[in-house]
Amino acid sequence: MRILIYSYNYHPEPIGIAPLMTELAEGLVERGHSVRVVTGMPNYPQRRIYPEYRGKLYLTEKRNGVIIQRSYVWIRPKPSFADRVLLDSSFVTTSLVQAFTGWRPDVILLTVPPLPVSVPAALLGWIYRCPVVLNLQDILPEAAVHTGLLRNKALIGVFAALEKFAYRTATKISVIADSFVDNLVAKGVPPSKIETIPNWVNINFIQPLPKNNPFRTAHQLTDKFVVLYSGNIALTQSLETVVEAADCLRDIPDITFVIVGEEQALEQLRQQARIGRLGNIKLLPLQPREQLPQMLAAADIGLVMQKHNVISFNMPSKIQLILASGRPIVASVPQYGTAAAAVLSSGGGIVVPPEDPSALADAILNLYKNPHKAEIFGKKGREYAEKKYALQEALNRYEEMFAAVIEA
Repeated sequence: MRILIYSYNYHPEPIGIAPLMTELAEGLVERGHSVRVVTGMPNYPQRRIYPEYRGKLYLTEKRNGVIIQRSYVWIRPKPSFADRVLLDSSFVTTSLVQAFTGWRPDVILLTVPPLPVSVPAALLGWIYRCPVVLNLQDILPEAAVHTGLLRNKALIGVFAALEKFAYRTATKISVIADSFVDNLVAKGVPPSKIETIPNWVNINFIQPLPKNNPFRTAHQLTDKFVVLYSGNIALTQSLETVVEAADCLRDIPDITFVIVGEEQALEQLRQQARIGRLGNIKLLPLQPREQLPQMLAAADIGLVMQKHNVISFNMPSKIQLILASGRPIVASVPQYGTAAAAVLSSGGGIVVPPEDPSALADAILNLYKNPHKAEIFGKKGREYAEKKYALQEALNRYEEMFAAVIEA
């Protein structure tokens, strides 16, 4: 098959959808398919185009057999909502040129968000007369409304219309959790059009490794009980809760909180008054992806953080990573959300109320005092990741879905 993946994020961006789409594209190539990826110039999470890609309107690369077609995007480090609209508009406009440059695809896989990209993808599908599979990572505009990012009623109406357009024009919609299905069906999407394929993890790359490893040594963590948060620090997370939980546990010198994220976001955290006097928090920049297995293995606990107003079906991809690493999860997330359901179903961790520092501190202390319990969570989590989230199973599912929509 000739597969075109339309994804705003891709390698070398280290977090979010980029690693997932990179693994999917390269995995499909390994299975004998031709894959080209239409994407933006890499800029996430710093929201600055990476130095080696600046000053370029278009660029085509090849990596591990995948043709990567990049286009310029208009990006600002601290984007307002207007900036985000301009960003999406720039990608919609510039990426279309790259999408028409290259071989005709048999199928198009489109990742959302961003939602406006559904327009050029639908146009491509119509011109090439090929099916479009919509890979839904979040449900917009609801997610933006819940977090307060989108408030203007007129714009909400525009994005709601875009959402209907995306669902109507897609041949198939792949969702990352069962909780998405009811939402889409309530909006008139036929159940037969929806297929649940969870986001995956490369269980050969991320696996249980010795806790005392070079990451611990490099950051003076050898004798510490490490509570790790790594990833995006944005509107949907509540890292202030982690800082306050660290304050609650400041009298236990063995426990150290390690927060790994983009430097600008870390600087904002650093400015919180408490961090200056807390000796049990380390703030580290995002690590190279090749160091991710050791970083995850160095943790005694992996944290998943969400605010109380995060829409219920938001599913952080770090859950699969922590489970695969064989470390227990403490998830400070809405009780009835997709993230909570994933953690509890796996048997790999504890769920506590979001934005509740005392509850988070108590859960961490519980596992600190009960290492056998933590070990059981870790083992169950790894087993669940192998069964439910393995990359090879996801590749099987996508291959089958692509073949079915092409033949239909």
